[in-house]
Amino acid sequence: MHLIQMDSVQRWMEDLKLMTDCECMCILQSKPISIEKDEENELILSSQHSTCDNLQLLLKRAWIISTEFTRIAQKLEKNRWQRVHSMTVRVNCHVRSMINEHSMFTRNSSEQMHQFEKLLIDKCSEFTAFTERCIQTEDEQILKSMKSCINETLTTVAQYFGQLIELILTNEAQNLLRQIELSDNVYITESALSSLFSLTQEGAHLCRIIAKEGGVAVLFKICRQDCFRCLYPQMLRTLASVCCVEEGMHQLEKVDGILCLADILTDSSHSEATRAEAAAVIAQITSPHLTFTQHLSSFLENMEEIVTALVKLCQEASSGEVFLLASAALANITFFDTVACEMLLQLNAMKILLAACSDKQIVDTPYSRDQVVTILANMSVLDQCASEIIQGNGVQLLLEMLFEKSSSGNSAEVAACERVQQKSAVTLARLSRDPEVADAAVKLSCIPRLIKLCRSPTERNNSDSVLVACLAALRRLAVMSPDGLEESDFQQLVKPRLVDSFLLCTNMEESFV
Repeated sequence: MHLIQMDSVQRWMEDLKLMTDCECMCILQSKPISIEKDEENELILSSQHSTCDNLQLLLKRAWIISTEFTRIAQKLEKNRWQRVHSMTVRVNCHVRSMINEHSMFTRNSSEQMHQFEKLLIDKCSEFTAFTERCIQTEDEQILKSMKSCINETLTTVAQYFGQLIELILTNEAQNLLRQIELSDNVYITESALSSLFSLTQEGAHLCRIIAKEGGVAVLFKICRQDCFRCLYPQMLRTLASVCCVEEGMHQLEKVDGILCLADILTDSSHSEATRAEAAAVIAQITSPHLTFTQHLSSFLENMEEIVTALVKLCQEASSGEVFLLASAALANITFFDTVACEMLLQLNAMKILLAACSDKQIVDTPYSRDQVVTILANMSVLDQCASEIIQGNGVQLLLEMLFEKSSSGNSAEVAACERVQQKSAVTLARLSRDPEVADAAVKLSCIPRLIKLCRSPTERNNSDSVLVACLAALRRLAVMSPDGLEESDFQQLVKPRLVDSFLLCTNMEESFV
């Protein structure tokens, strides 16, 4: 009798642990009670939050639940039934807490939403009951037969969960867009815009939802109302985020968005901040990394006006941020066609950009210099560019860019510095077909710096792209000025095939220890 009682107590203690975990989740709203690995995903939640904060908590909870689904599948694969059950209980609690939290800050949930919530809760309960039966048996055959059922149930729960989250986010986007569209109050519109912008920062999927719900049209509606002029920068910043996805681009094309952007850029009555944010949208939609380009036909129709306005914005920029946004847009446009480069040449853009680089308050980061040297590299395909470079002391600037180094060690900044070095070498290589530019480069000691970058991996941060560009520039200058190189440099860096010199330079500091 005593033995039976002891077994029951032990079993009760084991069950109690799961029950208290559950109670902790529901009543204390997932405040962490342990620092063990399986508890590291718990959330500290508060009941007092704004709509935006509540949505952030919902997304965090959703991420945790998705992670738990993955971990349950992994434990299930290893037949760790006890862990599968305890994690299933925790997911069940997370799902219920998430639904309760969402109900607290959502008014008038749709019938469809309630149906999905009920489906998900019922399926989670069924899932927990399945896994509980698994820990009550040790028969391998029964466990094996139940495993496929649990896998199917897990898949179904994950699908229901994904559909519910999609519905919640769509509903939230619809509510915010409705607020923006119907409101004539600046403060209400500003608050809704702020929440919408926060949504766009949660990833491409949310941007797709906003675009599909007509977000681009709603945002441009603001741009056509003078009473909301003070909100234009905020609206354009949100628009730039939505246009990072293809659905946003399609919407932009449908509502003649590029024409509206061109009007904003060319209207000097708009604030510099508004025009800078319009430039940011242009930079986004003209990114050379985008695989979809259907919107570019209407862009080309307005390109001359846009390019002219962007050059003016670069020239009159009052801060480094404004210059960065305008120059980034110009840099992207130069990838389109040499027509854009010819426009820039006619607008004296080369002179303006070179002058801006001498002002450390305006061109103050490697990111800005990256945009400038991108424009120079793309313009350098034009023969007329060489004289502009000479007149603007551009060769000296390109040499300085070959010395670009990160001051912070931040990975993004280091990558920007590598791009500056690479593109300055590319620009030198292209421009050095002109004897006058090559002569200026030799006199300014560009050759020793190029050799240093080739021979010292640390100088180029071990970048292969910088090495290739420097070898190409060095070979071009060597043709124009063969006396500028020592014999060993010529034999190793110029005379062999480019690939052989590349392999030689990449192995220079290889350790054989």
